[in-house]
Amino acid sequence: MSVLTHVVGQLADLLHPLCGPSAVAAAIVLFTALVRLLVHPLSRAAARGQRARAQLQPQVAELRKRYAKQPEKLQKAVLELHADAKVSPLSGLLPTLLQLPAFFLLYRLFSGGGDELLTHRLFAAPLGGRWADALAGGGVFGPAGLVYVGLFLVVAVVAGFSYVRARRTAVDAGAVGRVLPFMSFFTLVTVAVVPLAVALYVVTSAAWSAAERALLYS
Repeated sequence: MSVLTHVVGQLADLLHPLCGPSAVAAAIVLFTALVRLLVHPLSRAAARGQRARAQLQPQVAELRKRYAKQPEKLQKAVLELHADAKVSPLSGLLPTLLQLPAFFLLYRLFSGGGDELLTHRLFAAPLGGRWADALAGGGVFGPAGLVYVGLFLVVAVVAGFSYVRARRTAVDAGAVGRVLPFMSFFTLVTVAVVPLAVALYVVTSAAWSAAERALLYS
């Protein structure tokens, strides 16, 4: 925890001449970008894996017809198909899994673990506060509430962009494929319930993911 506090503090000192009182908030955005940059090679590998899995779909469909009433044989045959093609069905999860430690550390840090950072703000909203605090302090359009309005607008734009792209790639992908495009909108719920500092991490990461997918899956 102290290491993360030090990293965020150092980044804030670096950004203070440009961002002033919101330097810690800007440091969290920069920290998020650095984390995503570190896992970008895995994201590229996941993109290659997804393209390879897409090429295997005709063979998977054929296996489903062949073993329609034999689920165990179907599962074994699909796994063997992926193994022969040297494609891991779980490769796309690695970038997300590697980001979870940073998310949880920030959550702990701004839920009471880093008192020296809790007093910092993004404009009128404290980084350790939540949307409920902003609503209680001045309502939706109060000084702190407007910060969240801005974040919700950013998330809505990013989620809408991700929804459109996911719909294009989820054609004939089954029940999961039909639900997947809506997952991007759950970011709105996350932003509403976590501390503002963590919400900044989530929003920045979601925007990075949308841009990254547009680049890697175009």
